[in-house]
Parts: sequence; C-alpha cells; structure tokens
Amino acid sequence: MLITLARTILLYILVVITMRLMGKRQIAQLEPFELVIAIMIAELAVIPMQDRNIPLINGIIAITTLLFIQVTFSVLSLRSIAFRSFLDGRYSLIIANGVIQEKEMRKARYNLDELLEQLRLKSIFSLADVEFAVLETSGELSVLLKSQKRTVTPADMKLDTTYEGLPLVLIMDGQVMSSELRKSQLTEAWLRTELEKRGIKSPSEVLIASLNTQGELFLQPKEP
Repeated sequence: MLITLARTILLYILVVITMRLMGKRQIAQLEPFELVIAIMIAELAVIPMQDRNIPLINGIIAITTLLFIQVTFSVLSLRSIAFRSFLDGRYSLIIANGVIQEKEMRKARYNLDELLEQLRLKSIFSLADVEFAVLETSGELSVLLKSQKRTVTPADMKLDTTYEGLPLVLIMDGQVMSSELRKSQLTEAWLRTELEKRGIKSPSEVLIASLNTQGELFLQPKEP
C-alpha cells in the first residue's frame, strides 16, 4: 500500500511539473498537438499507478519524452512560421463583411449551430450585428461587431481619461503581501494606520486589500 502511495505521489508531482513546463494555457486554449500530449501524459501516469508490475521508470521516461517533444515543437513554432502553420493550422474567416463564408465553414467542418452557439456565449444574438468572425486554431471564435453595434468608448466620445494600471494587492487572506507593498513604496506601518482608520485592528481580519494607481485603498474584511 505504501509503495502504491509513493508511486502515486511521485507521478502526480511529475505530471504537475510537466504540465507547468508546457506553459500557461487553459484547456480550451490548447492547440491540437498540445491537447494530444496532455491526454497522453495523463494516460501514461495512470497506468503505472494502477499496475505495480509496470516499472515506475517506464512511466517517467515516457512522460519526460513527451515533455521534450512538446517543448521542442514549441521552440520550433516560435522560430518557424511554416512549422507553426503545419503544427497548429490556420485560422478560418467564418464571417467577412457581414457575410457567412460557407466554403470556409465546410473546410473547417464548422456548422451553423456551432456558430450561433459561440455567438450566444459572447452575448451576440443576431448575425446581422457581426462584421467579422474568425475561428481560431484553438476552436475559439473571435468576433468584431459592426461599428454601430459596438459599445461606445471614451475615444468615440473624444473624452480624456486618466491612466489606469494594475492595482496592487496589499493583503490577501489576512497576509500582508510584502513584495506588493514595496512596489507601492509604502510601509506596513502606513497600511496598519489605514486599517485602524476603518476600525480594523490587524491585517489578519482582512480578506483582501488592494491599492489602485489613484492611491485609493479598497478592502474587504473577513466574515465574522
């Protein structure tokens, strides 16, 4: 039993490290070859877990070999547009200038039900509102609405706006994030003073606190 437990823990750690080295991607964003490798890695990890007669080294070698292949292909994809096109394929222009491209849909084996479903998931319920729709190699649909159907932006109204950077999270789950505090060029003493102004005695009482680029502090205390 202990041997099975140890094998499982080791293979789990190996798979986590392998997936981490493959890069930050959601499942829906994986390219076809990446998805195949991810499935194969999962299968190769399960077999040695279930069958103790299979040497653990066999699974480790197979998983690391697939990792090597994936990393090699990724590097080649970065360096060669031709190899990238061969490996990942090309996007398909499904709607162009408001007109559905039937040939492209047949080529991509993509039907109208799938098109309408992906448009609805983007809160687009009328084909008449779409100027361009691109089916990406990951299967995701990118949509450009007609100019009259897009959300009005400050640029459209010729309004000046101030810079908005990423807010810094100063406290998370009651823990002071020292690195973020240093980035903001503020001290923990300042932070505690701000908490006291809001009737909070300790950072441990705070669920999250963040500071935006305008110097405004947002915080939410933990539930009692």
